[in-house]
Amino acid sequence: MLSVSYLMLQQYWWMIISLLGALLVFLMFVQGGQTLIYTLGKNDNERKMIVNSLGRKWELTFTTLVTFGGAFFASFPLFYSTSFGGAYWVWMAILFCFVIQAVSYEYRTKAGNFLGKRTFETFLFINGLGGTVLIGTAVGTFFNGAMFSVNEMNFSQWETPYGGLEAVLTFHNVALGLSVFFLSRVLGIMYLNNNINDEQIATRGKKQIIINGALFLVFFLFFLIKLILKDGYAYNPETGEVTMEAYKYLHNLLDMPVVLVLLLVGVVGVLWALYTAIMKESKTSIWYAGSGVVLVVFSLFLIAGLNNTAFYPSNADLQSSLTIQNASSSEFTLTTMSYVSIMVPFVFAYIWYVWKSMDGKKIDAEEMENDSHAY
Repeated sequence: MLSVSYLMLQQYWWMIISLLGALLVFLMFVQGGQTLIYTLGKNDNERKMIVNSLGRKWELTFTTLVTFGGAFFASFPLFYSTSFGGAYWVWMAILFCFVIQAVSYEYRTKAGNFLGKRTFETFLFINGLGGTVLIGTAVGTFFNGAMFSVNEMNFSQWETPYGGLEAVLTFHNVALGLSVFFLSRVLGIMYLNNNINDEQIATRGKKQIIINGALFLVFFLFFLIKLILKDGYAYNPETGEVTMEAYKYLHNLLDMPVVLVLLLVGVVGVLWALYTAIMKESKTSIWYAGSGVVLVVFSLFLIAGLNNTAFYPSNADLQSSLTIQNASSSEFTLTTMSYVSIMVPFVFAYIWYVWKSMDGKKIDAEEMENDSHAY
C-alpha cells in the first residue's frame, strides 16, 4: 500500500464505516417488510410468500450490522467503549430486536412450535419497528450529541442513569429514527414487488408506498432541513478544542462539493423510485431507491465526521466530544486493517452473486405450496 498519513487512514476508515452504514440502511428493507406481513398478506399463503421472500435476505442485513459494529470497534474503539459502555440500554434493546428476528425465522414453521406462527410474526414486527427506529435515533446523536464525558486517560462515563434512552427526548433524533422506519417499509414493499409474483400483494403495496412514502418525506425533510440550519460541533485539529459553529453541517456540504452532489443525486434517486413505483407500477423501483438511499446515508455519515467535525459530540462536556482523530485506533492498526479492506469488493461481489442466484425465479403461490423447506 502507498505511504499515507495517519489522518488519511482515519478518513479512509470513516468512509468505510459510512459505506457500511449506508448499506445497512438499504438492507433494512427486510425489517420494513416484516412490519407489513399482515398489511400486504391477507391469507396464510400470501403471508408465507412475504416471510419467505424476506427470509432469504435477513442474514445479509444481520451480517452487515455485525460487520458495521465490528469495523467501528476496530477503527474507532473509543467511540465503541463510550457508546456501548454508557448507552447500554439502547444497544441492548437493538440486540434484543435482532435476536428475536433470528429465532423467528428459525422456529416460525418448525414442527412442535407451541407458540404458533402469529407469535413469531409478532416478533418480526417488533424487530422491524424497534430495530429501525432505535438505530436511526442512535445515529441521530452523531449530530445532536450524547451525555458522556471522557477523561485524560480515555476512561468514559455516562452522565445520566438512563443508559442512552434520553436520546428520545430530542425530537431531531427521533425524526431520523422514524425516517428510517418509514423508509424501510417503502423499500420493503418495493423489494417484495420485485421478488414476488402476486398481483394482490402488488396492488396493496402501491397504496402503502403512497402512505409510507409521504410519512418518510415529512420526517426526513424535517431532519435534513433542521440539520443544515443547526449549529454543529467543529474541531480545531491544531488545538484539539471543540466549539459550536453556526451552520456547521451546511458548511461541510459546501466545503465538500462532491459530498453535496452525492447527497442530491441520492435524493433524486429516492424520489424517482417513488414516482416509478406509484405512477408506473415499476417492479424495478427498489434499485433506484436502494442506490439513492446508499448515497444519501453515505453523505450524511461523511458530513458527521469529516471536515474537522466531532462525530460523537458530548453534551455533558464539550471537550470530551469524539472525533476521527482522537477516537481512532493506532496508525499501525489502521494500516494493517487497510490491507484487509482490499477484500471488501470481493465480498460485495459474492453477495451480489448469491442475491442473483436466490432471485433467479420470482416467488409465487405454487412454489410455497410445494416447498417443504419454507420459513
